[in-house]
Amino acid sequence: MNLELRHLKVVCAIAETGSVTKAASMLGLAQPALTAQLQRIERTLGGPLFERDRRGARPTALGELVLARARVLLPAMKGLQDEAARLAGTGTAMSYRFGGANSPILGGLVHRLAADQPHAQLSTYASWYVDELAQMVLGGRLDYVLAGVCGDATPSAEYALTWRAVAIDPIFVMLPEAHPLATAAEVPLDALADEQWVAAPGDGCFGECFATACARAGFTPRKIYETDIRACIDLVDAGEAVALCQATYRAVSGLVVRPLAGAPLRWRLLLGWHPDAPAARIADQVFGHAMNAYSDSLDRNTLYRTWLRQNPTFGVQQMAAA
Repeated sequence: MNLELRHLKVVCAIAETGSVTKAASMLGLAQPALTAQLQRIERTLGGPLFERDRRGARPTALGELVLARARVLLPAMKGLQDEAARLAGTGTAMSYRFGGANSPILGGLVHRLAADQPHAQLSTYASWYVDELAQMVLGGRLDYVLAGVCGDATPSAEYALTWRAVAIDPIFVMLPEAHPLATAAEVPLDALADEQWVAAPGDGCFGECFATACARAGFTPRKIYETDIRACIDLVDAGEAVALCQATYRAVSGLVVRPLAGAPLRWRLLLGWHPDAPAARIADQVFGHAMNAYSDSLDRNTLYRTWLRQNPTFGVQQMAAA
């Protein structure tokens, strides 16, 4: 006979009640049937599990060993069954796979979903390129994309994703604290004509948008370094370059973030999903969490909150799906 979980339940019931008779009643079995089952279990395990006399049934040394293992295995199996039920059919556990392209709210969105749905399966994937993430959604490897586009641009229609704008933000500039313009309320773009610039790779405003804005301001930007975000911050901190940054960015020690006068560059923060995927059914709920995560980011950024009060056309958007 192979030992099964139901056999361990029998052993635990006898130990708990201290009597084969009481265990049979608790389990809804006839006493002779339970006695015969206990004998088969003992033969399988190689010895008696209980000492039985008029005072009841007490575990032997072998019985104590079996009980110790059973008291670990039975709760673990119950937990496994409960978790499997949640994932398989109850609807209380969901899977959320997010891709992020330089998104300022990905962390906040994951935090809100984890708090709202403790049993949800959450995962993230980072990329510098919206097209890569959109292709992964199309292929079923991601559920949602959090990404940004410059100005009025839209992501490629090739992947047939639905896009909804969470917010429209201006692009600010990051300067070292010792920079002559570090204390200015706003920085005219043409005042930065002699600066070197640094940018992270991938999608962003350092393409046509930035070049066009500089041309309108009457200059061509000098050398542009391309490197990772940590190195961008280091180069600005060292005074070797200045950088464009999202308005929601909170400057670290030694750096300041200032608005560009007239907001010549805009960044649209988008949430995307495929309309035929299961994720589309709960996209409105996820979008609501995304907007709340964006609001959370504003609560931590006094400079940008103040700027928004004077520029109400920016910030959170209540826009239809694009």
